[in-house]
Amino acid sequence: MFEQLPLLTILIWFPVVGAFLILCTGNEKNANWARGIAVFITVSNLLLCIPLYLGFDTGRYDMQFLENHLWVSAYQTRYALGIDGISLVMVILTNFTGLLVIVAACQSIKVRISQYMAAFLVMQGMIVGVFCAMDAILFYVFWEGMLIPMYLSIGMWGSANRSYASIKFFLFTFLGSILMLVALIFLYNQTGTFMIQNFYGLPLGVHTQTWLFLAFLLAFAVKVPMWPVHTWLPDAHTEAPAGGSVVLAALMLKLGVYGFLRFSMPITPLACEKLAFVMIVLSLIAIVYIGLIAIVQSDMKKLIAYSSIAHMGFATLGCFMVYDIVADQHGLQNAYMSLEGAVIQMVAHAFGSGAMFLGVGLMADRYYNHSRLIRDYGGVAHTMPVFAAFFMLFAMSNVGLPGTAGFVGEFMVIMSAFQTHFWVAMIASLTLLLSASYTLWMVKRIFFGPIANAHVAAFHDITWIEKLNYILLAAGVFFVGLYPQPIIDVLRVTIGHLLLQSMPPDLAFHVPTNVFYA
Repeated sequence: MFEQLPLLTILIWFPVVGAFLILCTGNEKNANWARGIAVFITVSNLLLCIPLYLGFDTGRYDMQFLENHLWVSAYQTRYALGIDGISLVMVILTNFTGLLVIVAACQSIKVRISQYMAAFLVMQGMIVGVFCAMDAILFYVFWEGMLIPMYLSIGMWGSANRSYASIKFFLFTFLGSILMLVALIFLYNQTGTFMIQNFYGLPLGVHTQTWLFLAFLLAFAVKVPMWPVHTWLPDAHTEAPAGGSVVLAALMLKLGVYGFLRFSMPITPLACEKLAFVMIVLSLIAIVYIGLIAIVQSDMKKLIAYSSIAHMGFATLGCFMVYDIVADQHGLQNAYMSLEGAVIQMVAHAFGSGAMFLGVGLMADRYYNHSRLIRDYGGVAHTMPVFAAFFMLFAMSNVGLPGTAGFVGEFMVIMSAFQTHFWVAMIASLTLLLSASYTLWMVKRIFFGPIANAHVAAFHDITWIEKLNYILLAAGVFFVGLYPQPIIDVLRVTIGHLLLQSMPPDLAFHVPTNVFYA
């Protein structure tokens, strides 16, 4: 019943249409109208995810909720949408995050309110489009389209150095995508279509696949971001408004890993197998080296930004460990756990880092000069005890405390790596020590001890709207940490099929084709 409805089109374009309606509300005198429309749209979109979830058949690996219409006949470009298990999880996460950002903005944004709400609604629609697009050109349009509202959000509502950060963000991400477009055009010339599914299984040689992999790598590695193309992220996070930092951490970083899953692995399996060791090393550098950089940060946002890079290293590690695991064990079970752990890590990181960025923005709004420097705070738990309790929970998730979301994905990736490479697992597990070091050290200096100054003494605890946001985020942290089974059920068949598609012939020979199918 639900598959007959154009749910995906509604989820993409309803926020975009709503953004134009909000812009029509005019100046600040109608700010409450802008807030009300934005909240209504984000709540409606999140509610529409319920029939999307209920109507999704977890026993199928093919795309569901299909919409397919001819767009540009000359190039057989189609407006083609659909979701599998990975897409479904990310679409729900996008709409959940969008609601939190809009609700938080209702209190924190005081100038150009309608423009702010409109920018984030357009961004939400474009990100959902990326996760649903089945046509490569449509994917690229959504991929580039979300850059504009994020660029504006940093440039218009950011901090003192916002112009530099917004331009750096745009140039890194836009230039990285150009080679992806070249790769997509090459694949079109091979198949005569831009449908992504038709790119899978092409009989391309290892040399051709390597060049395609490198073209995709630049676009996706910048977005994750992986070392050494990560330098735009700390600047963007530091200068962005709190909502922009949340969207960057919770959603935009995930698009790079999603690109590896949707394009690199199934289209260029020979190159992935050949270069898997390089990707593993780059992931470990992100986990350890970037974690060490986070320890010495004095700015709360920069510390959490570097933490995000380190934790996303687990997602890329989980993706590319699968080739060594299958080669060593001639089976997919541990490889499946590694890839599933990578996807769950994407979800868990969204809750933990997103909540911490919201918290930093909340404290900066209460400080007289919007300082984010750790040394300007101290004893916040005395004036904001409820907020301190919530922030401590999210900090524990960031550390990877068992029972919280941050533990599950990292544990699955480490356990999978341990089956094949002891030293890879050992190095990756250092993140537990490093994240505890920088996270708990930051929490201690901000929340405990005597009240640092009169500005902190004047703080008031969080309002009921802010509590609602944190309750929702806390529910997500405990849901993923204590009972991730519903997510696993959605992902299982999709990830199993993706693994079969992503195996080169010399590895696929050892793998039973019905291993994940009922």
